[in-house]
Amino acid sequence: MKGFGRIFSLTTIINLLARFYDPSAGRVLIDGRDLRTVTLKSLRSQLGLVLQDTFIFSGTIAENIRYGRLEAVRAELEAAARSARADGFIAKTPKGYETETQERGSALSIGQRQLLAFARAILADPRILILDEATSSIDSETERLIQEALKVLLAGRTAFVIAHRLSTIQNADRILVIDGGRIIEKGTHDQLLEQRGLYWRLYQKQFRRQRPEALDLEEDVDTA
Repeated sequence: MKGFGRIFSLTTIINLLARFYDPSAGRVLIDGRDLRTVTLKSLRSQLGLVLQDTFIFSGTIAENIRYGRLEAVRAELEAAARSARADGFIAKTPKGYETETQERGSALSIGQRQLLAFARAILADPRILILDEATSSIDSETERLIQEALKVLLAGRTAFVIAHRLSTIQNADRILVIDGGRIIEKGTHDQLLEQRGLYWRLYQKQFRRQRPEALDLEEDVDTA
């Protein structure tokens, strides 16, 4: 993003990237091109979006995955499900890929809906991927499966990952820490830990729940 100050909201970033609205000042550039100079169809055909609240429509599991690329053949669909680590739970459903998901995916758990969303994104094979809190409401086992799927999904593409669960972003090339609508820290995971700022304190809090004996507790942590 070029020409903007340092005031953002996470929703604003997504909306600008997908051109749900255009900036009132400055420009959003991708590969040096102002997004306002390309068609919406061209832009959005190259975007993939996985949200915290995944939309699953009434139909079969196969139909929901194929929504990522409607012309995909069955073999491609099943390959995407395997890459997303969704094939395990699909095999346990009554009719496999032909199992009905029901309205808004009510027959599936939150984690299963997220795995289908990742399978859909893998099938779409977008150049630019946006993950908006895609791992925030899942159990630890599903998170492990999604972390494996992310290795496939993120390879060779530009990704914008919005997350409070820091395990999702540890391997990012650049992490921006936003607090109160402002970017207050930026760098790699290791660089941000060395700064011992907000990111370090958040990491300490999250890591403490898993391995309290391994923490450096020199500084008291009291951060919302």
